[in-house]
Amino acid sequence: MKYPKLASKKSKRAEGGEPRRQYAALPWRLVGDGVEVLLASSRDTRRWVIPKGWPMKGCEPYMTAAIEAQEEAGLKGKIEKTKIGSFHYQKRLKNGAVILCRVDVFPMQVLRQAKHWPEQGQRVTQWFTYADAAEEVSEIELKALIMAFGKGKLSPA
Repeated sequence: MKYPKLASKKSKRAEGGEPRRQYAALPWRLVGDGVEVLLASSRDTRRWVIPKGWPMKGCEPYMTAAIEAQEEAGLKGKIEKTKIGSFHYQKRLKNGAVILCRVDVFPMQVLRQAKHWPEQGQRVTQWFTYADAAEEVSEIELKALIMAFGKGKLSPA
């Protein structure tokens, strides 16, 4: 599979102290009468996170999120074009600098997980009930987003 190139470094710079933008997939599935969310470990700190990454040149935000889910966790599924919310986190760059990132989140109903994927040896993936997934992530805004999403999926339409 050929992936779009990352947007230029210039577009990744935060202007006027604004957070840098990233896009993420919230991988989910229905199991019995419950909702599960897949989390992946981060490469450096091994914290539980959702697949996310920088904008990609020529790629819509939701598609960037879908590509990150495939690269980081081998996930294939149906990604929604509309974000369900955002969260902020502090990202440590390779040069040691810490920057604030705003991550727009797009739900992705997972249909399957590949046997092999690009970052498989660098991360661990695990399915959690949505409530347990919310407890495992560090970011308060992401916890709230996962809880609201899970409860919304269980509520009658």
